[in-house]
Amino acid sequence: MIKRLHLLVITCALFTGQFSFAQDHVKLMFYNLLNFPLENAVPNRLQDLELILNDYRPDLFMVCELNNSEGANTLLSSLQFINADYQSAVFELNTSDDNISDQNDLQQLIYYDSSKLILESQTIVTTIFRDFNHYQLKLNTTDQINNPVYVDVIVCHLKASSGTDNQAYRLQMAEDLTNYLNGFPPNSHVVLAGDFNVYTNSEPAFQEFLDADNNNNIKFIDPANRIGSWHNNPNYVDVMTQSTRTQTGLGGTTGGFDDRFDFIMTSENMNADPELYFVQDSYQVYGNNANPNCYNQAINSSDCDGSDYPFFLRDALHNFSDHLPVTLELATNQTLLGIPETFSETSMTIVGSNMIDQQLVLKADASLLHNSRLFIYNSLGQQVKTVDVNYTLIPVNTSSFANGIYYITDSKLQVKPLKFIIAH
Repeated sequence: MIKRLHLLVITCALFTGQFSFAQDHVKLMFYNLLNFPLENAVPNRLQDLELILNDYRPDLFMVCELNNSEGANTLLSSLQFINADYQSAVFELNTSDDNISDQNDLQQLIYYDSSKLILESQTIVTTIFRDFNHYQLKLNTTDQINNPVYVDVIVCHLKASSGTDNQAYRLQMAEDLTNYLNGFPPNSHVVLAGDFNVYTNSEPAFQEFLDADNNNNIKFIDPANRIGSWHNNPNYVDVMTQSTRTQTGLGGTTGGFDDRFDFIMTSENMNADPELYFVQDSYQVYGNNANPNCYNQAINSSDCDGSDYPFFLRDALHNFSDHLPVTLELATNQTLLGIPETFSETSMTIVGSNMIDQQLVLKADASLLHNSRLFIYNSLGQQVKTVDVNYTLIPVNTSSFANGIYYITDSKLQVKPLKFIIAH
């Protein structure tokens, strides 16, 4: 998220939370991809998605409405450009009953940073309508042989639309999942992410996940702690995820921001288990500035302005999907092998904020003068500018740069590149 970028000094990953010991974090994101890649009403959707992923950089990326294996591979290639450690589970078409409607081209999948997570298994859970997809992952920790930490990730997409029949379909799907989970050890760490399509917390499918009758082996909780009647209720604008659009002809639904359909929930034990728990207050709807004026508006409108998500990110979200992603951070008291203990500082720094409009100013170490060149790349890996280092303060005209994320490397230092963001 933009407000969390700190680019002048790259520091160790030390965090605070509800426990006092050192913790390593795993960043989760769930996103309804809106018929990717077959939906083509908006050109260059992949570039919008790459901008979003490049900004948040999830360690575990969970998706629904992925159409085919070609789209799955395209998305993996984009992620691996950001981080070569990304891997994916095996893409499998929907296998559940087609009697209600043909849903075989709407599927779930996960992508994960293999330096932090290890995929142990994947299983299809069939229902009357669409599959649930179960992925068991293990944290890549220093003590994984003697004390492995597993997380069971369930990704889903419940039946859409209002009405008693559709509510009944959603409930039956939820019951199919809870029956499957009844075979799990009761202390399992379980994450349930998906597009639930529920309009209120009182809907039976949502109550089934919460285990209102106290019959389930695994009881889910809402890390956002924002349970209520969301539909057409501006009091819940901070957790609304659909619709990002009011304009027709873009694919998906319109009508503006008025529903909370997308969730990341966790098993109840992940509220307090030091081996794996969700970080308090880390649940976010990515792109949602919690602006009350955003109710019933398009996410890229000025009514949705705020300090967390600038226009160019909200515009990319608007163009890519009619849903917003949801994010959550998990933490563990174990040490992840994918978290380096130290980082090197670069001899090139950005002066002032990394949010740039017309001019970027860089400060160079004296050792670089007259013997170095800077290379600026966009998020697609294309070199867009070369700058000679002749002064310790180097102004760079960025007025012609398109909005987005850029990286700076130099010809002498082999260190992590600087990142800056153009937001005209």
